[in-house]
Amino acid sequence: MTAKATPIRVLVADDQSLVRAGFRMILEAEPDMRVIAEADDGKEAIRYADQHRPDVVLMDIRMPVLDGIEATRAIRAIDGYRPQVVILTTYDLDEYVYDALAAGASGFLLKDVPPEDLPRAVRVVHSGDALLAPTVTRRLVEQFTHPRPDPHRQAQLAKLTERERDVLIQLARGQSNTEIASELYLGESTVKTHVAHILNKLAVRDRIQAVIYAYEIGLIRPGETGSAASTTATS
Repeated sequence: MTAKATPIRVLVADDQSLVRAGFRMILEAEPDMRVIAEADDGKEAIRYADQHRPDVVLMDIRMPVLDGIEATRAIRAIDGYRPQVVILTTYDLDEYVYDALAAGASGFLLKDVPPEDLPRAVRVVHSGDALLAPTVTRRLVEQFTHPRPDPHRQAQLAKLTERERDVLIQLARGQSNTEIASELYLGESTVKTHVAHILNKLAVRDRIQAVIYAYEIGLIRPGETGSAASTTATS
């Protein structure tokens, strides 16, 4: 008999009790999820995250006592513990969303998403993927990031192969793996391998952090589109 899978453990942090209750009801209707705690401010979210060690945190961005950005940064800094944090917001191009992504969040959800999208989002980030449409990531980064010359980052960037650099440029332009594969004449599995190497060499957590990195280092500038700077045939 197959062993029953361990449910995804979720912490919900929101200062509105009705929102928390609604999320709990939706998530606990799923056989593979369990809400293990609810917090009504950022400070309480940090305490419960440290105490209960949830797999995924749904974090409201604007809360009393401590906001979701600082709470995300603190939770991501807990020793030996790296939960996935999803920011809950009302606006898809809120400057606070960008700040939260830079603080370590894995993506964001609009509070008015259809109910079926919530458990799907939890599964996506729990699997290690970022929860952002690539084009939305690009728009956020273009609007709120600024180039920041950094010798250490330049040295990290120099570790990329020519092809990995091409892939990073396409990531920063908002391309999905399928679109990158088509643009650079690669297989999707090869693109995934390149992305994994990029994240490792740049010491960033996920695709969102890689996009932010590319803009901050000046590899790509807001509004740039088109083919990668290099399109050599090797991979």
